[in-house]
Amino acid sequence: MNRFRSTLRRHDAASLIPLLSIGLLSIGVVARADQSLQRESKWDALSSDQMSTVLRSSLDEYGAGPSLIDQATEKFQGDLQTQSRDAIDAFVTAVASLTDSVEQLVALAEKDPVAAAVSIDPSAAEYAEIESLPKPIRMTVRTWLGRRLVRQRLYDEAMPVIAEVDPVASIDPASSLFYRGACYHALLMKKEALADLRLLLENEEDSPERFARLAKLMIADIKPLKEDSLDEISRLMTDVSRRLDLGRSGEKVEGQEQKIIDKLSKLIDKLEEQQQQQQQQQQSGGSGQGSSGGAQASPMQDSQIAGGSGAGNVDKKEQETDDKWGNLPPAERKEALQKISRDLPTHYRDAIEAYFRKRATDG
Repeated sequence: MNRFRSTLRRHDAASLIPLLSIGLLSIGVVARADQSLQRESKWDALSSDQMSTVLRSSLDEYGAGPSLIDQATEKFQGDLQTQSRDAIDAFVTAVASLTDSVEQLVALAEKDPVAAAVSIDPSAAEYAEIESLPKPIRMTVRTWLGRRLVRQRLYDEAMPVIAEVDPVASIDPASSLFYRGACYHALLMKKEALADLRLLLENEEDSPERFARLAKLMIADIKPLKEDSLDEISRLMTDVSRRLDLGRSGEKVEGQEQKIIDKLSKLIDKLEEQQQQQQQQQQSGGSGQGSSGGAQASPMQDSQIAGGSGAGNVDKKEQETDDKWGNLPPAERKEALQKISRDLPTHYRDAIEAYFRKRATDG
């Protein structure tokens, strides 16, 4: 009987081996599938050889001859190796040597980057020529020009250039994501900035160290930003100052200034409403304390303000949203600033004061 049980146990164990093998195999397949999905969800940096392959295939698609493709590729590789040149610059230079539209765009960008940005706007005649180029060339050229504009703080001009770039199609996805994320950050486009900067950090090991560090700082900076907060107003003031420094004084700047005025008015109105509510609560509390003293407190009732007898509604002051804010008299401006920044860090108050001084001077 014992021999039978022992044989049965051995038989059961043996029968489990195929099942265990299938289970382990399934786990391995699932693990590899998960790893594959994780790899596919990230962008990859290209080696110099891979960049050369992209260049060759793009020029071949464009219709360049084999000998010209060889020359352009050799120049590209030489620039990377001997001159330690930036990959995007080297790529655009190589492409420009064979494509008139890119050559003209590069020449224009050297003289006037804003005009270069305008030239590839959908309404421009040159737009069709650029858009007809192979995708890797288009995405890399747009990244190159967008980067140039961002470095000069021309964020409004850079946005339409780089907004629709597919980073994976660029020869330098990290640069595409970083400079577009920086552009979104500067323009207070929180959702878009976080998306690009987080995508950049998904493959942090392939990102330049300076990109990764700055991306983390920008994420930490813009993540807590809330609409209509004093932080947002301060950033809008900085943006207006940037535009004025660049000589911008058109409708866009006026619109930003009006937005600042409206948001400040809204903040002051909110603070006044809170102050009125606090005063009403204090008055109601004082009235309640006076009536809780019983017979001894009754002589005081006639001299106290009645509490709870009304609805507590207060007529709201009409807010003026014209251009008077910038030219408020010093005393009124000081009073307004005290209301806004009473419990806030000093740098906010300094930013608001500097902004109003600049508006008064420019006005």
